[in-house]
Amino acid sequence: MKTLTFFSNYFNHHQRALCDRWYELLGEGFTFVETEPIEGFRAEMGWGEKESVPYVLRTYESREAYEKALRLGTESELVVMGTAPEVFIEERLSLDKLTFRYSERPLKEGFIKFFLPRLTKKYLHLHVRNRKKRIYILAASAYTAWDYKRMFDSYPEKIYRFGYFPKHLTYEPKQLLKRKEAAAARDYGDAKIPTILWEGRMLKLKRPDQLIEAARLLKEQGYNFRLRMIGEGELRPRVEELCIQYGLTEIVDFSDFLSPKEAREKMADAKIYVMTSNFLEGWGSVIYEALNAGCACVVSHAPGAAPWLVKHNETGLLYQSDKPGAAALAGELSRLLSEPELVRRLSENAYRQMASLWNERVAAERVIGLYEALSAGKDTPYQDGGPCSKAEILKNNWYRE
Repeated sequence: MKTLTFFSNYFNHHQRALCDRWYELLGEGFTFVETEPIEGFRAEMGWGEKESVPYVLRTYESREAYEKALRLGTESELVVMGTAPEVFIEERLSLDKLTFRYSERPLKEGFIKFFLPRLTKKYLHLHVRNRKKRIYILAASAYTAWDYKRMFDSYPEKIYRFGYFPKHLTYEPKQLLKRKEAAAARDYGDAKIPTILWEGRMLKLKRPDQLIEAARLLKEQGYNFRLRMIGEGELRPRVEELCIQYGLTEIVDFSDFLSPKEAREKMADAKIYVMTSNFLEGWGSVIYEALNAGCACVVSHAPGAAPWLVKHNETGLLYQSDKPGAAALAGELSRLLSEPELVRRLSENAYRQMASLWNERVAAERVIGLYEALSAGKDTPYQDGGPCSKAEILKNNWYRE
């Protein structure tokens, strides 16, 4: 393959590493088409890429750029279609040229969306009418296949594991553990005190208050730990109020938003990472980043990344997202707080998984390999559960403790 074009609404750090690798492989044959300027609040969080990137084409800058994007949508050997106007691939689809849609789960708010007239028309047009064409899904959620199955089986046996791929950072696992102990000694005066880290926008869907409830239970049980909460949002006043109410202020630190680079540095310093989001979290890139940073992760089973990246008792710990929630989270955290060897084992396994399988280099190369296999009338050659392996049907209730 010589030409690949990736369409998406805007270019950000979650896509940069994957795109850089495609550019390394294909040179000028790779183009990222950005169809709108990045949203203001995301730019303020450091999501935007301010420097000039040679492979980025911005359709909103000129008529010439827009027309070039239309040509690329038709003429490229492969198009990866993210969140972008369908006009760029209308002719391509009419010619039945092989195309990948890059998709989170479309029904994360519930199946009721499929019956809203405006959305029903949209889904029928985008997906159902094209079910027999050479359109495949790169799934950015373990639940994507189930949602499309419910939508008249729009992509039968044509959905593959994928996700988002922030840049993989290289560490030496044993040195990484020493770094985490040094950070605890620096911050708290004791290398053995574990830091539990939470990062993100403090929104209802991300449930930061659930971790505070769990911390209360752990403190009542006599565990020694420190909790670091990084981020802002509508729930932050509530979370701070709970810390005061539960007498946790001496063991909980709050920080405002950090740049993506700074946030990942904090992950490298922390022994334990917690991700509490519910099913409205499409993927959850912080899971990817925390595993890469060698954190022993405790993750709600609901985010789209959790079923693929967190293997319970191997690369992290899962807890049931819904009832009893905080108690289930506290139960898994208590294991880590009482078993330093479990923290070490999960940390090393998590890092090795990301270094060997779930990273931008593997993902970029496998997309090309999958394209070549499908073009030859074959199915995916990847059977290891990593990027571009076949995505199985997975329902919300898949995990039970």
